[in-house]
Amino acid sequence: MRVIETTLAGVRILEPAVFRDDRGLFFETFRADRFAAAGLPDFFVQDNHSRSVRGTLRGLHWQWRKPQAKLVRVAGGSIFDVVVDVRRTSPTFGRWLGFEMSADRFTQLYVPVGFAHGFCVTSDVADVEYKCSDVYDPQGEAGLIWNDPGVGVDWPIKTPLLSAKDAAHGRLSPDRSDLL
Repeated sequence: MRVIETTLAGVRILEPAVFRDDRGLFFETFRADRFAAAGLPDFFVQDNHSRSVRGTLRGLHWQWRKPQAKLVRVAGGSIFDVVVDVRRTSPTFGRWLGFEMSADRFTQLYVPVGFAHGFCVTSDVADVEYKCSDVYDPQGEAGLIWNDPGVGVDWPIKTPLLSAKDAAHGRLSPDRSDLL
C-alpha cells in the first residue's frame, strides 16, 4: 500500500497493491497492521455503504459529540470527494481538498477527525463505502452548506440533488459551537 500525504495534515490518499491475472483482480481494502504501520491508528467500529445517482451531493458532514475518522472508497462508479478542515484552532481551518475517486482506481481516502466530508456523484450511479472510527450519533452530527462562499469548494456540479438536511446546513464560522 502506498500512502500519499496531502496539504491538509492527516488527510491521506491510499493506493492499495492490486494483483491482476486472467481471472480478474484482488486487493486488500483494510488490514489493521499495515494501516497502523502507515500511521493510521484509528480502530474502525462501523461500516457504511451509500448508493447515489449522478448529481447527488452528500455532505458536508462531521460528528462533534462522537468524532469520527473515516476511510472512504468507491466500490462502483465515480465521485468527487471533498474534505474541509473544521478544527477551530487549525492553521488550515476552512481549507478544502477535492479528489476524483472511482472504482476503477481503487484508491481510498483517509479522513481524520476534525474534517467535514462530502462527495458528489459524477457517474450514473456510485456506491461509496466507508469505515468510521466511532458510531453514528444523530444528536452529534453537524454540517456545512455545500456552496459556502467562505470555503469555496469548486464542485463539478452547479445544481446538485440534496437532502433537505444537507440543503439546510449553515456556513462555516470559527464561533460555531459544533466545531472540533
